[in-house]
Amino acid sequence: MDYEMYQEIMDQPSSLENTIIAEKEHLERISEKFSKFDKIYLIGCGSSISTCYTIRDGFKTVSTKNIDVQTGFEFVNHQLLEKNSNVGVILTSQSGETSDTRSALEKAKKYNIYTLAITNMENSSMAKEADDAVITRCGEEHAILGTKTYITQLLCLYIIFYNMVKSDRTEKVLDELYKLPSKIEELINTTEESSKLLAQENKDIDLFYCMGSGLNFGLAYKLAMTMFMEGSIKHACPVFSGEFRHGLIERVEEGTTVVFVKSGDEHDDVTCKSIDFCEKIGVNCIIFDLKDYDEDIDSLLTPFILLIPLEWFIYHLSIFNGIDPGSTRHIGKVRY
Repeated sequence: MDYEMYQEIMDQPSSLENTIIAEKEHLERISEKFSKFDKIYLIGCGSSISTCYTIRDGFKTVSTKNIDVQTGFEFVNHQLLEKNSNVGVILTSQSGETSDTRSALEKAKKYNIYTLAITNMENSSMAKEADDAVITRCGEEHAILGTKTYITQLLCLYIIFYNMVKSDRTEKVLDELYKLPSKIEELINTTEESSKLLAQENKDIDLFYCMGSGLNFGLAYKLAMTMFMEGSIKHACPVFSGEFRHGLIERVEEGTTVVFVKSGDEHDDVTCKSIDFCEKIGVNCIIFDLKDYDEDIDSLLTPFILLIPLEWFIYHLSIFNGIDPGSTRHIGKVRY
């Protein structure tokens, strides 16, 4: 039996392609506008905030632009703002109706701050109320995890931010970014079986620590918060690789499971050191390493590449535990 998440995984190449065709020039104009702001707030919740973490941590390797990532309610309740300040706000929400993020939009507008919504729903409240809106071209998404809406939202953020800096590396990243639809299709077709086997081997594990450094923390956050916990109903905790030796190092032991998201470049040494330590003491290490899937692509694109085998892993892990990976138990029942 194929669940809704299955088709939504399969839809990712066409969703990327359609979004590039429809929004590329629009995103480039947005990039020019936002490059002039002194500070940019990135607002999101769940899968959406993980895309914000990823672009913030990836972009700071090529730019000193002041970027602040917050959840909707943190921005509303704890952020001091000034009217007519030279800042912009990018609000990310697959549905365009996320209450926390909508509240952040309303606050930004009260302070005359320029707002951009990135959403999958053209007729959503956020798309209508923001000063500008980017619409990802995914069609309706039903599964809770956020697959095609997540990857296209991340694509949009990459186009906006990496167009702000002109360098050989950013040009290379953008060139490879526009080739992603075919790369993602290849990964969908070639990584399912290995991820399914890995899921079967780990189906009885109930707690997963998810670790990454730099831009990979955003993916580790998504993996823990919306893939393991929402999709597979497993306990999970995201951890910065650099914080491993300040807490988790005292908890890991034989029988503990840690999932590592790894680029393998020169900036990922702290993740490698954590893996070495865990392997030496018999920790169950599940390693998703960029070099195992694409040795040539720029490491700044790691989250796009590792996302696909991770999606297959969660999809089959859920099924091995008798769970529909797209269903929910409590989400939607709480309104605030």
